[in-house]
Amino acid sequence: MSYARQMLDTYPRTFNVDAGVLAAAIDALSDCAQACNADNAADLGEQNVIEMVKCIRLCLDCADICAATAGITSRQTESDANVTRPLLQACVAICKSCGDECERHARMHEHCRVCGEACRRCEQACRELLDAMK
Repeated sequence: MSYARQMLDTYPRTFNVDAGVLAAAIDALSDCAQACNADNAADLGEQNVIEMVKCIRLCLDCADICAATAGITSRQTESDANVTRPLLQACVAICKSCGDECERHARMHEHCRVCGEACRRCEQACRELLDAMK
């Protein structure tokens, strides 16, 4: 069981969404931020770093957006869907863009393949949480 789920299980109030869906999204957001940071570092170590510029930028953006969204979605006291919803939508958008770019490099760079998978998982988890919020 993840720390996100363990913490949600200790929460004294009820949630507006299923705790399992929420925990899965928080975990996917945290994992994606970490994968993007690691991929960014690996991209910078590649011989032809010029070819990796777009991937580097997208990984930086994705890591920042996912980390911020993980923090906001983890705070359930008086949660405001008007704030959370656009953050999750931004995550869906950046995870799609970053995942697409990482997949372009996946055959040449294993780190990009792993990052692309993390982006796809996060994109899906954010979509599921958005659907649960309706």
